[in-house]
Amino acid sequence: MQFSHVGFWSATTLAAIVVTGCATAIAPEPAGETVAVVPSNFEQDRQSILAMAGDYKVTFDFTETVSFVEGYELKEPKLSGGHESVRIVEDRGDFISMQHLLVVGPDESPFVVKHWRQDWKYEPARVLIFVGGNAWEWQDVPASDRSGTWSQTVYQVDDAPRYGAVGAWTYEDGIAEWTPPQEWRPLPRRDMTTRDDYHAVDAVNRHVITPWGWVHEQDNSKLILNGAPQALVREVGINTYRAFDDYPVEAAEDYWAGTEDYWAGVRAHWTAIEAANERFAITIKGETEPLYMPLLELAGAVNDGEKDLEPALVEARAIIDSFVTPEIGELADRLRPKTTLASLN
Repeated sequence: MQFSHVGFWSATTLAAIVVTGCATAIAPEPAGETVAVVPSNFEQDRQSILAMAGDYKVTFDFTETVSFVEGYELKEPKLSGGHESVRIVEDRGDFISMQHLLVVGPDESPFVVKHWRQDWKYEPARVLIFVGGNAWEWQDVPASDRSGTWSQTVYQVDDAPRYGAVGAWTYEDGIAEWTPPQEWRPLPRRDMTTRDDYHAVDAVNRHVITPWGWVHEQDNSKLILNGAPQALVREVGINTYRAFDDYPVEAAEDYWAGTEDYWAGVRAHWTAIEAANERFAITIKGETEPLYMPLLELAGAVNDGEKDLEPALVEARAIIDSFVTPEIGELADRLRPKTTLASLN
């Protein structure tokens, strides 16, 4: 079994966070007007989502279990870990956004990696979904299916989208958990950078709150998309977030304090792209390093005082625009070339 600290892209150690949100206050309704009835579990759902914010010791544990293509051999399990600070970026009541920041390396010289972001929306009218080949499109949620649900949309290190889904929080058997239907998602970086024998993950994505933190459970089918989708192998994943703050939390806080305005501008640009297009794609096939590395480097320059905020955002928007198109074309044309099965290389 492999074990390593999570890899990082930048040695920027300053980082930040603690943009704590609070629920939107509800003003009294004028006399004679109908008061909207909020489902009784709405606040319970909110507290379940907000419980994922905090400081954690994390492990990322993935094991392939069953192969479905002749000649494919199961890969060795992958286990990695580190420390992660999760901070509330925004809380509007029915919308909650949380940023994950990895803190890796020795305590005397920690590195902060802007990790993934998760946005939660109550009873959404639509959700942004991954459709393969670094492309996304809006999927309507029928009004009859919205009641009591939350969408979760996940974004990667440069705030480009990754995947989205809609589900309801449940509380059976004393367990607070959110489980949506299966949805496609891009390859995780651990595979995107090491193999090219599949194109997407068809995932069941479960978030569960525990007395000591929370877990992100995944039931993944790795799909080959040349022609009709074909499952290559199944994988079980569990990301464990155990409450823990005996690491340089201040490094994450410093980084976020120094870069949150920059990343707010980057998020705003991606939000504008999402709002303006029913579908769009990133023109890079496979790993999007030419997009995310310059954006992370600009964040580091802002944080270090080497570049002013506005010029950095002008440059960031231009970088994003150079790789985004509303013309997504055919799936086959968006896929990176496939060579041989990774296990047979």
